[in-house]
Amino acid sequence: MIQLFYSPGTACLAPHFLLEELGIAYELVLIDTAKQQHQEAAYLKLNPKGKIPFLIDGELHLSESAAICLYLAEKYADARQVSHVNPALGTTERAGLYQWMFYLSNTLQAELLSYFYPERLSNDDATATQVKAHAEQRVADMLRYIDTQLNITPGTYLLGQELSCADLFLFMLCRWTRGMTKPAREYPHLKPYLQKLFDRPSIQNSLAQEGISAPYY
Repeated sequence: MIQLFYSPGTACLAPHFLLEELGIAYELVLIDTAKQQHQEAAYLKLNPKGKIPFLIDGELHLSESAAICLYLAEKYADARQVSHVNPALGTTERAGLYQWMFYLSNTLQAELLSYFYPERLSNDDATATQVKAHAEQRVADMLRYIDTQLNITPGTYLLGQELSCADLFLFMLCRWTRGMTKPAREYPHLKPYLQKLFDRPSIQNSLAQEGISAPYY
């Protein structure tokens, strides 16, 4: 059985959403980062990076949230008759999926990490405060861009009419903005988009299983 090692509300959420969307059997394995369990020898033996999430599927050991999502979609979507989350290779939709997954993971997620962990970029408290403020502004610019793209996309989701794993990934990242001056839910096109995603059983179930309470996003 697939195992997803997780810590509630972290980057494990996107693959968790996708596992629920695919409807396949899996086991959640809690790693309590507050107790530094991700740095314990038993976990580091499995995942030397000591990061969350981490997936085991048979002989495969896989880290990085976006990579896990793409792997799960490619391996299981067609068999589970939810092929919409995994556009066919060589199609325009597939190219769009790559574009969004790389943008979200390499650009928006990276900036969000600067916002939440500014001390990683400076040992000086005043400088770290500036790093956090500048990161929030750059995140706002990115959210405006995404909001505009949702407005001009011919459909409900990032790729158009069909849900993809990029939408699940974006919901996770938008959730992380809930404490910002202007969270994602306050942008005109992101607001109904996020509500539509939130209403999906896959997201409802995942949030409940991880013990996450309101505000959800």
